[in-house]
Amino acid sequence: MFEYKALSDQELISLLRTGDKYAFTEIYNRHKNLLQNHLYKKLGDQELVKDVLQDLFVKLWANKSQMPLTDNLPGYLFSAARNRVFNHLSHKQVESKFISSIQVFFSEDNYITDLKIREREFAQIIRQEIEALPPKMRAVFVLSREEQLSHEEIAKQLNISSQTVSKQISNALKILRVKLGLLFYFL
Repeated sequence: MFEYKALSDQELISLLRTGDKYAFTEIYNRHKNLLQNHLYKKLGDQELVKDVLQDLFVKLWANKSQMPLTDNLPGYLFSAARNRVFNHLSHKQVESKFISSIQVFFSEDNYITDLKIREREFAQIIRQEIEALPPKMRAVFVLSREEQLSHEEIAKQLNISSQTVSKQISNALKILRVKLGLLFYFL
C-alpha cells in the first residue's frame, strides 16, 4: 500500500473516480480545515458549517465517477462550497419571505375574516343538514335546539309522548354527527 499523503490532488482525484475510499479520506483530511474556515467566515454558524461540509463531501463521494479531472482541486471544492452557501442563503430568504407573509396575513385581520367566512359557511351547511331531516324529526329538533323548549313542552305542542321527543332528538343528533363528522373529516 502506498502513502496517500504523498500523492498529488490530481492523482487522488483519479483514484477517487475509481471508488478508492482512502483517496477520498485523504482529500477530505487535506482540504477540510481550509473549507471549514472559509465557510465559517461566510455563515458564522459552526453547526451550519458542519452541515454544509458534510453535504459537500457526501455529494463528492456520491458523484465520484463524474468528478472532473481538475488541476485545481481546492478551487473546485471552494466553488462547490460557495454554491452550497448560496443555496442555503436562497433557501433562508424564501423561508423568511414565507414567514413574513404568514405574519402579515395574521396581522391584517385576514385570519379573523377567514374564520368568520368559514363559520358562516359551516352554519349554512348545518342548516341544510337540519332541513334534510325527516319532517317530524326536524320539527322536534328545531323546537328543542332553536326554540329551546323542554321535552314535555315539545310533546304537548306536537301531541306526542315525551319518550318520542327524546328518541327523535337522539336520532337527529346521530344523523347530524355522521353527516357533519364526514364534512369535518374532508375539510
